[in-house]
Amino acid sequence: MLENLKKYKIKLASNSPRRRELLSGLGIDYEVKLLPGIDETYPDTLKGEEIPIYIAREKADAYRPSMQADELIITADTIVYIDGEVLGKPKDEEEACQMLRKLSGRSHQVITGVCLTTTEFQKSFASVTEVTFDQLSEEDIRFYVEHYRPMDKAGSYGVQEWIGFIGVTGLKGSYFNVMGLPVQRLYQELRKL
Repeated sequence: MLENLKKYKIKLASNSPRRRELLSGLGIDYEVKLLPGIDETYPDTLKGEEIPIYIAREKADAYRPSMQADELIITADTIVYIDGEVLGKPKDEEEACQMLRKLSGRSHQVITGVCLTTTEFQKSFASVTEVTFDQLSEEDIRFYVEHYRPMDKAGSYGVQEWIGFIGVTGLKGSYFNVMGLPVQRLYQELRKL
């Protein structure tokens, strides 16, 4: 399909099994390439879509010095955004429960920033999905955190897991974006290269 990509060795710079699964779903040949210790902090002046785009670019820039001319690096970052606050990955079970209490019975945004980088160009974009949760009971929250251990997920949840099945009442935008990679938008951007 994406004949224009044949000149590139595509590298996914992500440790996320969900991103790997989603990129594989596009039928693209790629390899995972990881650099340890990439800084994911951002200036506190950034808001909304600016945050994950900034982090995705920072990740990409960390790879640039070692890139080959035929490589295309895909980097991404996903945040959960509610009331102007970023809910990142929880540091422990209690923080995970606090985040889920904050999301309970409300809508929030899941924003993924993606950066496509070669030695000659860089293109960034963001995808925003609005997610609405039903009111979650304390029992539901505790069960999910104890059994699914969402410590590696922004906002302490995976929409494709039990909490998504029982809690998500509405979704406006890309479901796959909520999983961590807006593959439909990514496909369109890759076609333009």
